[in-house]
Amino acid sequence: MEAILKVEGISKTYIAGSVEVPALKKCDLVFEKGEFVAIIGKSGSGKSTLLRILGTMDKPDGGVVEIDGQNVLNMTDKELSAFRRQKIGYVYQDYSLFPEFTAYENIIMPLVLDKKDADKAEVEELMEKLGITHCRDKFPSQMSGGEQQRVAIARAIITHPAVIFADEPTGNLDAAGAENVVEMLSLASESYNQTIIMVTHDLQMAEHADRILTIVDGNVTQ
Repeated sequence: MEAILKVEGISKTYIAGSVEVPALKKCDLVFEKGEFVAIIGKSGSGKSTLLRILGTMDKPDGGVVEIDGQNVLNMTDKELSAFRRQKIGYVYQDYSLFPEFTAYENIIMPLVLDKKDADKAEVEELMEKLGITHCRDKFPSQMSGGEQQRVAIARAIITHPAVIFADEPTGNLDAAGAENVVEMLSLASESYNQTIIMVTHDLQMAEHADRILTIVDGNVTQ
């Protein structure tokens, strides 16, 4: 298989007062194209720090982060911003939809921000696959949590990113809604050959993934 994301020797230490708190300790990881990977660990274990670094939202103290063959740590802020829009999708626990826009408008927002035209047929097909066609003209306040999260997944998919990062995407959902959302992420991996990296505290949700990484005190095991 083809590696889409590689990290070598990444570490991260935070300073709390006069105390150094190591969040990550020299992690080496490889993620394959089209792979669905879950990262689990207790609160404070370092899993959110790892996801932020993998997703280019934070920088490690040292090491290499390479996405689609490019070392993102060498990029300027402007280059990194453009790279994120083109190569990375994000799904958050709180959905992060724009309340003043409809589901359809929220989905195409990354294309609008990148000054690209949306392929209406492709958007409609994606909404149908995710079971949110009926939400097309609804605002977030008119949708259930599960529907909002599926809109967020569609928004992450629509730019054809190499990697989608999902941070506790089922945290605000009931059991049925959580199951549905993880199935939708799995569908994105299978149908669009996108790499999904999901942080979760829920082992049952993690078991949908192709591979599970466990992080304890900043150390990652498989």
